[in-house]
Amino acid sequence: MPIPPDSRLRLVQGDITSRPVTAIVNAANSSLLGGGGVDGAIHRAGGPQILEECRHLRERLYPLGLPTGKAVATTGGKLPAKVVIHTAGPVWHGGHQHEAEELASCYQSCLKIAAGRQSESVAFPGISTGIYGYPKKEAAAIAVREVRQFLSENEFPQVVEFVVFDDESRRIYERELA
Repeated sequence: MPIPPDSRLRLVQGDITSRPVTAIVNAANSSLLGGGGVDGAIHRAGGPQILEECRHLRERLYPLGLPTGKAVATTGGKLPAKVVIHTAGPVWHGGHQHEAEELASCYQSCLKIAAGRQSESVAFPGISTGIYGYPKKEAAAIAVREVRQFLSENEFPQVVEFVVFDDESRRIYERELA
C-alpha cells in the first residue's frame, strides 16, 4: 500500500545548503554557471566541483543553456546532499507566457531525476520566487500540487522538503500544506 503523499512532505525554514538530504534542488539560471540567491549559495557552499560538472554539461549537452522547465543533476560537492538537481525556472512576465506550466515542469523534472536515482529525500527552494519575480503564493501552490501528485504515484523520493528562508514564505507554505 503506498504511503500517503502528505506524510512524506516537510516544511523547513533555514538554509537549503545545510539540509541533510540525499538531493537538493538548485533554482539555477539557464547558464548553469552560478548566479545569485539560492544558486550562488549552493555553488559557494558546494565548492568548485559543482561548477566544473555544470561546465561539462553545458559543453556536452546544453551549449545554449538549460531550457526553462528542465533539470539536470551534478555532484553535491562539499554539501551534505550528495546530489544537486539544477532546474531553470521561468521568469515571471505577469502569468501570461506559460510561466505556470514551466514552473510545474521544473518540479516534475526534478522529481523524475530524484526518483530515477532512488533518492530517499530531496529539498526544494521556492523556484523562481527570487530575482525571477514569480509570486510566492502562486509558486507555492504549484510546488505543493506537483509534489503531491508525483508522490501519490511514485515510491521515491520518500521525503520531500520545502525549504523556505523567511517567515512570509513559511506562512504561505503552511497554508498550502494545510
